[in-house]
Amino acid sequence: MLLCPCLVIFLRVALSSFHGSLSAAYNALLDFGPANFFLLYAPRPDFKVTLGYGAWILLQVALYQFLPSKLNTGQLTPAGNLLKYRTNGLLAWIITHVLFLTLAVFGFLDPAILARHWEPLLVTANIAGFLLTGLAYAKAHLSPTHEKDRKFSGSIMYDLYMGIELNPRIGKYFDFKLFTNGRPGIVAWTLIDFSFIAYQYQTHGYITKSILVSTILHTIYVVDFFINEDWYLRTIDICHDHFGFYLAWGSLVWLPAIYTLQNQYLASNPIVWSNFQAAAILLTGIGGYILFRSVNHQKDLVRRTKGICNLWGAPAKVLRVKYQTNDGLEHNSLLLFSGWWGLARHVNYLGDLILSYSMCATCGFTHLLPWTYAIFMTILLIHRCWRDEERCSKKYGKGWEEYCKRVRWVIVPGIY
Repeated sequence: MLLCPCLVIFLRVALSSFHGSLSAAYNALLDFGPANFFLLYAPRPDFKVTLGYGAWILLQVALYQFLPSKLNTGQLTPAGNLLKYRTNGLLAWIITHVLFLTLAVFGFLDPAILARHWEPLLVTANIAGFLLTGLAYAKAHLSPTHEKDRKFSGSIMYDLYMGIELNPRIGKYFDFKLFTNGRPGIVAWTLIDFSFIAYQYQTHGYITKSILVSTILHTIYVVDFFINEDWYLRTIDICHDHFGFYLAWGSLVWLPAIYTLQNQYLASNPIVWSNFQAAAILLTGIGGYILFRSVNHQKDLVRRTKGICNLWGAPAKVLRVKYQTNDGLEHNSLLLFSGWWGLARHVNYLGDLILSYSMCATCGFTHLLPWTYAIFMTILLIHRCWRDEERCSKKYGKGWEEYCKRVRWVIVPGIY
């Protein structure tokens, strides 16, 4: 838990003080020693920035809670709870960006404000991530929302890190996990991008195609997330991960700090691509997105029709399996093994990876730092595959074994 903030700060120091060179920053770390290095280079907090961050969180809470919203149902929890969620993220994203752009256009706000105050924002976000982790841990013990959906490991540190409660809530619909995962960080993602575009223009007097392509790909990802927010309710984040430091700090700090690294890098280190090069990167990224969306559309179609549908002009092939929840009740499920899902068991991650690497390709190949996001996504998705495989094996038993025989590959057909 202490290593994660240090890594984020180290990456920022490498970018701001060592021109994006990880090796130069690492050598300085060795020369000065960790304590002196961070004392010398680490960002400092700022009271006004902290107030601004608090106002940002309150704004997103208000939009989440009071904007008109559909109520979508998540998946059945292990204890048999079927929860409803407010999914008004797209409207919240639009209102937030219209407000930001309006204030900037009329001169009430410097569009580069986030970029210019980025370092104290990182400090404040880290503090918020730890405070939210402590709040989630205390709530799980003192006032749990669904007691039977809690998970205790016997280790205080593990419970702090991975969480105890599955769906901590205040009131009927304010869900800590969906709000934290899907609002402050993801809504801010594109705002941060726009702010670093403004910073590049103010610093260098021009805007590069590379930072525009990066921002377009980021925006596609973010807008798609909110358009399909109800789909997110059926992902591993919401259905299986408990709410602790991993999600709380990860959503408030890691996501906005690491997912925007390409624009942070390009704002200070402009990369000039030809029209052909920029178009090739953009189209590759869009191709990855189309694959990602097509794959998930097939799964949703099969789920909605209970397997009675066509994929690629042929009837969908599904394996019908059973599983039990903790309350002892038996339920039916479908495992799809045709269409995209006949090629690999987690082929949806392939499109995600193509998109991720395209985002990072906008930064060129001079430094490794802006590729941190793609490297992280590779590790995250492979690890997620392992977790999902283990969970499904326990959940479906012999049904999962049969499914694995029919679909041999994990992510990339013919390779892995």
